Amino acid sequence: MILNPKKVERKPWELFFVGFFYAALSVLLVQWIFSGDPVLAKYSGILIVTFTVMFSMPYIYYTMGREEVKDVEISDSFRLLREHSKAIYAFLWLFLGFIIAFSSLYIILGSTDNYRAQIETYCAINSPSNYDFCITEYGVKNSKTTGFATGGGAFIGILSNNIYVLMFTFIFSIIIGAGGIFVLAWNASVISAAMVIFSKSDLINLPLSFLRYMVHGLPEISAYFIGTLAGGIVGVSLIKREFKTDKFWNIMHDSMLLMVIAIGILVLSAAIEVFIIPQFF
Repeated sequence: MILNPKKVERKPWELFFVGFFYAALSVLLVQWIFSGDPVLAKYSGILIVTFTVMFSMPYIYYTMGREEVKDVEISDSFRLLREHSKAIYAFLWLFLGFIIAFSSLYIILGSTDNYRAQIETYCAINSPSNYDFCITEYGVKNSKTTGFATGGGAFIGILSNNIYVLMFTFIFSIIIGAGGIFVLAWNASVISAAMVIFSKSDLINLPLSFLRYMVHGLPEISAYFIGTLAGGIVGVSLIKREFKTDKFWNIMHDSMLLMVIAIGILVLSAAIEVFIIPQFF
């Protein structure tokens, strides 16, 4: 009701403010409601992501429905990809809003409890051999990713993990329609925690940290959004019981084309993360 998804295709940047509002409201609600709970406070990081997903679901569902209609009405593959790119572009602005809100409020509120799960994920990825120390220091002493040192081995590991996430996002979106948004909101929160760690919890350093992670992060997340869209349009088609018609196979063809494009983007993103980013940061 606040923002018409049809209008968003003309001004996708407006979704940045929507994403910022959803994420900020989620953090503040969890801080206000659950910070004093001796049990639930331990899982604040998951609750923040859950609230963000709940707020985002209506828009994502509506967008999936619109994109599925385009699949039925448009037969030209290149024109269809251009139409889908509008939704992907809007999703990216939503994601950027999530990241800026999560990272800014992490520093302003100074509550590491709200991001405990995200910090643990960061340490598991970046400092698995020194995990306990990383958790204790919240990653500040290990702010530079060490996995890059293995070069080609890191590239294969990162790429295989990203493709696994893409497949999970695709399947999750088929089953729950917009279910992939949970994976994306979670990734936004983990990237935000990593940005804060890299910036040493200083708002002044946050823009540089944002640049460091977004160079490879934006193409990577765009691939996940493409996977979400690919799975979502198949899920909507199944709900409409179109699997017995020719329309469904056209949608499947479009969905598989989107997945191939997403995998190609992940290859590029992994190469940037492993071979280019360490040269500058």
